[in-house]
Amino acid sequence: MKKISKNNPILLFDGVCNLCNHTVQFCIERDKNAQIKYASLQSDIGQNLLKKYHLDTTSLSTVVLIENNKAYVQSDVPLRLSRIFGGFWRVLYSFVIIPKFIRDGIYDFISKNRYKWFGKQDSCWMPTPELKNRFL
Repeated sequence: MKKISKNNPILLFDGVCNLCNHTVQFCIERDKNAQIKYASLQSDIGQNLLKKYHLDTTSLSTVVLIENNKAYVQSDVPLRLSRIFGGFWRVLYSFVIIPKFIRDGIYDFISKNRYKWFGKQDSCWMPTPELKNRFL
């Protein structure tokens, strides 16, 4: 099992969800310093981290960002990612002023329809050899 650094944010994602996989690729392109590490929710590491942070190990309805020893879910994840990306992307963090129940409601609506709208793969996406070191 790979050693997990406490300094790197970790993004857990649904490995068979096309939207989630595109989100990971979007993050990789914008994470210029390669800070973020990735793991699927279905993986052993993903399951262990979900347990560690007392999150549901059977639900695949949200991505999870672990940063500074705290787990973030739902609409908090893209907002925190925008801060990690820096530059222009930091401006998006200002959406934090929208009440969480509204942000999470929109997030949940998209999450519930993601397979219907974006499709699903039969197996988890595998990173290219160049990206393998960014995955746990």
